[in-house]
Amino acid sequence: MLTNAQEDLIAATAPVVAEHLNAITARFYPLMFERYPEVKPLFNQTHQASGGQARALAGAVLAYVGARHSREAVDRLLAPVVSKHVSLNILPEHYPIVGECLMAAIGEVLGDAVTPEIADAWGALYGELAAVLIAAEQGRYDSFAATRGGWQGLRRFRIVRTQDESREIRSLYLAPVEGPMFSFLPGQYIGMRLTTPQGVIHRHYSLSHAPDERFCRISVKREAHGQSSQYLHALKAGDEIELLPPAGELTFEHAAPQSADTPVLLLSAGVGQTPMLPLLTAALAAGRQVIYLHAARNPEVHAFDATLKALVAQYPTQLHYQVCYEQAETLPPHAQLGIIERDWLAQQIDATGASAESLQAFVIGPHGFMQSMIQHLSRIGVPLSQCHHEHFGPSAPLAIDTAVA
Repeated sequence: MLTNAQEDLIAATAPVVAEHLNAITARFYPLMFERYPEVKPLFNQTHQASGGQARALAGAVLAYVGARHSREAVDRLLAPVVSKHVSLNILPEHYPIVGECLMAAIGEVLGDAVTPEIADAWGALYGELAAVLIAAEQGRYDSFAATRGGWQGLRRFRIVRTQDESREIRSLYLAPVEGPMFSFLPGQYIGMRLTTPQGVIHRHYSLSHAPDERFCRISVKREAHGQSSQYLHALKAGDEIELLPPAGELTFEHAAPQSADTPVLLLSAGVGQTPMLPLLTAALAAGRQVIYLHAARNPEVHAFDATLKALVAQYPTQLHYQVCYEQAETLPPHAQLGIIERDWLAQQIDATGASAESLQAFVIGPHGFMQSMIQHLSRIGVPLSQCHHEHFGPSAPLAIDTAVA
């Protein structure tokens, strides 16, 4: 627990630290990789190069300073961080490394302004944050390890089947090399440790199939310069990879409680639809009305269209499915040309008879897409508290203007 004097120092120096926090976090990562190169594989270097990871860390530190006296606010703030850490197998021994390098970065950026007393106060604050994260992560590890098929750390899985879903998305069906299959919450993702020709890297991918006792499935978009996606696309049946426990907050269980009468809107772009598929299966099984809207560049890269059309045939009164293509030579009846605009989005909701105020919405895609869609939904009348999203990469706040235009 921080002393009263340390609390006062944190309050007095927080504006200065906030002013320089982007510079501090930008210095922190190179410093840590230089001192502790063994942790570098835990970090996506694309996000490092873009600065997204540094900005996410800076935002999380500032948000924690403001939220730390409310346990509910802290839990809400740190839940996505805990999930990402679980998918990477972050352990208590990693936290002193981060603390040492973060304090060193603060000292380098702020120089003589960081007195021993200020350094002690911010070091104590970091220790408090680390203790909260360690406890939350251990709770997740213990809880999952106690389930049937659960584990902590790495577990080997074998590819039992691959399937091309589109010109650039391939699914890998995975089964445990030993022991029973695990279960997970629809909408969650799985961590993995990949030993590629370029070295060891950690990534996480959404689980794209409903929980099944025979296998789990990931569906990977091949990126032109993606080290992990290129590696995974080259694997074949019989190859093995190492998985880490499932994690993620984009689930019905983590969203506000809803009844079977509450309609669900699943709104995605590109490969963002992968966590939507298990959510869709769960919602239909619960008897909920589902509006499934998807944006894709063109039909050739659009995955799972046949799956969705088959579900519409199976649940004709329960599932409304439409897609927007940026480019297409011909359009099927369930598609339109263009991007998802607010008026079209409102029309799709109206077509089902659902009210915007009652919807529980899940939105996944690139940051700009999620920001635009949630703003559209807010202006249509969907409460922001009922709009749920999750970033594939570093988290970043969505700038939502709720004023009616």
